[in-house]
Amino acid sequence: MDHQFLLVAGAGLAIMIAASVFARRTGVAAPLLLVGLGIGASYLPGTPTIELEPELVLAGVLPPLLYASAVQLPVLDVRRNLALIAWQSVVMVIVSALAIGALVHALFPAISFALATALGAVVSPTDAVAATAIGRRIGLPPRLMTVLEGESLVNDASALVVLRTAIAAIAASSGFSLGDTVLEFGWAVAGGVLIGGLVGWLTVLLRRRLDDPVLNTTISFAVPFLAYFPAEELHASGVLAVVIAGLLTGALGSKQFSARDRQTQATTWTTISFILESAVFLAMGYQLPEIVDAARAETTVGELTGLVLLVVGLLVVLRFAGLLWPALRERFGQRDRHEQTRVKLGQFEEKLDSMTPADQREENRVAWARRRLARGHADVEFEEREPITGRGYVVVGWAGMRGVVTVAAVQTIPAGTPHVDTVVLAAFLVALITLVLFGLTLPLVIAKLKLRSESAEDKRDSVQALLRRVGEDAIDTLGPLEEQTVGGEPLDPELVSTMKDRIVPRIVAASGQFRDTKPDSHEQILIVQRRYLDAMREALGTERSIGAYSSATYRQVEALLDTIEQRFVAN
Repeated sequence: MDHQFLLVAGAGLAIMIAASVFARRTGVAAPLLLVGLGIGASYLPGTPTIELEPELVLAGVLPPLLYASAVQLPVLDVRRNLALIAWQSVVMVIVSALAIGALVHALFPAISFALATALGAVVSPTDAVAATAIGRRIGLPPRLMTVLEGESLVNDASALVVLRTAIAAIAASSGFSLGDTVLEFGWAVAGGVLIGGLVGWLTVLLRRRLDDPVLNTTISFAVPFLAYFPAEELHASGVLAVVIAGLLTGALGSKQFSARDRQTQATTWTTISFILESAVFLAMGYQLPEIVDAARAETTVGELTGLVLLVVGLLVVLRFAGLLWPALRERFGQRDRHEQTRVKLGQFEEKLDSMTPADQREENRVAWARRRLARGHADVEFEEREPITGRGYVVVGWAGMRGVVTVAAVQTIPAGTPHVDTVVLAAFLVALITLVLFGLTLPLVIAKLKLRSESAEDKRDSVQALLRRVGEDAIDTLGPLEEQTVGGEPLDPELVSTMKDRIVPRIVAASGQFRDTKPDSHEQILIVQRRYLDAMREALGTERSIGAYSSATYRQVEALLDTIEQRFVAN
């Protein structure tokens, strides 16, 4: 059995790698290929029956998957798109679950309202894996990518709370209670945020004190489970706790972790995410024939077809209907809101200009207020620079693929429930149809709508401008090179002349260029460069809190500073 398991695992990894390579060369979304290959593999003679416990997927696979995505998602982008993300991932998930539950129960009375609502809950959350893979390849605007990724992170929590209430109603043979759902959802959100925030903050503090990449990486493996299980034990949302812990770790990591730890974390979690996502989609296809056999005893092809088409149709209609309100709000009310915000910011600025700080504490408060003012202006400029147009909403609406949560969560419905096999198969087919329908046509939709993304030249100019800005801020903070001292002694004038042109706009990572200098000078170079590097990091953190540039620009500049730091360590 052990040898068989190892053989299946090895074959699975080989299939994942082959599918990924083929997807990159052909443009077909990898999840589609994996599902198809899984279905094909299940019909091969001699293949073993693999039974995946749904609780294992929800508790063992989903937390690290969500954490891997959350830790890479910039908090700045989430904050700026929070209203749309919350609307899609909370309000529309609950509305979709209840609407599907009501209509499925009305047209298929044999399926109870509680079971129908459970079906609605598991098919409501979207999976952005295929959509974001296509978006990155084609060049989807970053803001739309953020909305899709942010929605897919949070909507799992909403769906699982509704599912939990529906399963409780099924087990108790009682009616589905909207009031209980609202109360449970409130605690799930509050508890998930508190526990996730606490776990994220404490683990960042611990990892900051460790100078061992092995221990640091090991702790990062534990973070999603440290957030998930305590939250679930307290009946809060473990999924939301994981997302909050990941977002907080990603935000604080820029300041608290070394460049080596950040690079190790990024590579490690990208690898884990690839393996887990690929494995789930492969298993989804592999299990499908077995699930079809289980459902044959309690349903007909006609009934199942009608149920699946009804659910898919409702999902499409509800998704576009849900996006109608934010689209109209964006189109007709955005300009007035921007003007009102500018007026308020102008009044706030006048008030700050009229203030005369009496001491250092008041000066710090005014400086903080001015940063908030700059952030307000940057937010308005961002909305005007990168609005979500009607074409953008069409893309968001069409990126409605279902995936990991749908196929795992539906199997947690208690066995023995009347018509549960029909519901499980329907959920699988809905996920499969949306993957095929949206996954194959989304590239065509994006190409047809001709959405504009930032050009390579604009990206390069933004990176250079931000790099120049943080370099100048470092000079303003520390003073010019001529004023620097090491150990209380001024720098050698010849050394100052050698270094001067290499500090701004980027610190010369080329400490290797000075290998031939005398040892004392070489040490002084490293000390001074590290001093300016730390000041540039501080300036980058301040700029990032304001948000005048895109998150991609901040990441590129941070990556450059990380590369410089790594070269310092090597020398």
